[in-house]
Formats: sequence, structure tokens, C-alpha cells
Amino acid sequence: MRLGVLPVLVPTTVLAALALTGCTEGGAGSSGSTDGGGLSGTLTVLAAASLTETFESLADEFESRHDGVTVELAFDSSATLAEQVNQGAPADVLATADERTMALVADAGNTADEPQTFATNRLVLVTPADNPAGIQDFADIDGDDVDFVVCVESAPCGALAAAVLDEQGIDRDPASEEVDVKAVLAKVELDEADAGIVYATDARAARDRVRAVEIPGSEGATTSYPIAVVGDAAEPELAEAWVDLVLSDDGQQALRDAGFGAP
Repeated sequence: MRLGVLPVLVPTTVLAALALTGCTEGGAGSSGSTDGGGLSGTLTVLAAASLTETFESLADEFESRHDGVTVELAFDSSATLAEQVNQGAPADVLATADERTMALVADAGNTADEPQTFATNRLVLVTPADNPAGIQDFADIDGDDVDFVVCVESAPCGALAAAVLDEQGIDRDPASEEVDVKAVLAKVELDEADAGIVYATDARAARDRVRAVEIPGSEGATTSYPIAVVGDAAEPELAEAWVDLVLSDDGQQALRDAGFGAP
């Protein structure tokens, strides 16, 4: 796929631009249309970092089905993306990792319609594969010799982590707060932290590069992912088609395969 660059408002360190072709026409519960529908143009999708692998997979599906459409994907913290949309950054679709950050955009009148929830996620603790700190349970991160990392609290993963730490009575401060969940995961993968709190989907995507430890009661500490067409989308028809794909049977199966929960 051809790599591209989004406008300067989107940090270059988190860009992932992909060339795609096509969109689906089916709504939620459908398997997605395979006819071309005469769609063409360039679609810009801003999405939470935890959606990276799944949205790239869906981009490949677009490309295999349709000609004439190019989609640029950019991934970052949901809070950062919401702020960019509200500041007028070019975007056609926004998908965030919680309803709070999407509400910042919807309440400002910058979504074309009511956001729709398409997935859920939950937190887990991850350690490097060799687990040098010997962490066996979530409570072990409260040890003086353990360095753990989390997302900044303005990001959905950080706000959720803060709630979990408080609920579990973990009083120690994290060694660092990272911009998004992928940055937390990278710290752990590179052995720059003994542990990190990430989404279950990120732990799955990392495969054997990390070791996952369940967080007690994490089933109740979940986050919902909403998606919406941006109010001043340059390509509203393409944007609706992307949303349709995410909500379709094919899109939902891709999300389930990545470990996301049902909306």
C-alpha cells in the first residue's frame, strides 16, 4: 500500500496512512456490499491507537473490493484526535476509544449524526515476555522495585487505568504516563518497564512479545468505542460507507477476531 502523510495537525509520530480502494454499502448486521457503486476519492479516518491492526485489516478489505477510493488512516490518543477535529483538522470519520472523548466532538456540533457504538474493550496488565520483575498478580505492581507505566489520564486507557488502580488499592505512582496505549505497550516490549496497563486487544496483538496478567474485576472496567462521520467531512458518502463496513458482519467479525467485545 502507498504510504501518505496527513496534515500537520496530526502528529507525524502516530501516522499510518494507507492506500485503499472501495467501501461497503451494507448497514449493521449486513456482510457489506461488493458492488463498486461508483465511489471514488480520498477518505481520511482518525482512529484510536488501539484500533490500528483492525482498521488496517479493514482497509485491506476495502482495497480488495473496490477501485477508485484512497483512505488515509491516522492513529493517536482519542483525546488528541477529538481536539484536532474540533480545531478543524481535515477528517471524514472519527473513531474513539471511549464515549467521553467522542462527546467532546459531538457536543461541539462537529459530528454529522449521532455516534454509534461498534465495540468494547477491557484492560489487562502486560509484562515483558521474560517477566524480569516476577509479576504474578496485578497487586505485585505495588512493590517498590516494580516500574509500571500507564496512559496519560486524558486518554481513555489512562482514565480507565486510574479507576482500576484506585479500585484495587494501588497507591504507587506509575513510572511514566504515555500518550496512548501503543506507547505503553512499546515500553513493555522494549523492556523499558516491568509492566504496563493496556487493552486486552493490544496484549493479543503483541502475541508472545508480552505476557498478560488479568486485572481483578476488569470485566466491569470496560470502555465503549463510538464512531461518527465528521460534520464537515469532505467525503461524506465515503465516510458513511466506512462506518457501514465497521458496523457490518465483516467489520464486527474483524473486531471480534482482534479481541474486542460486542457493542
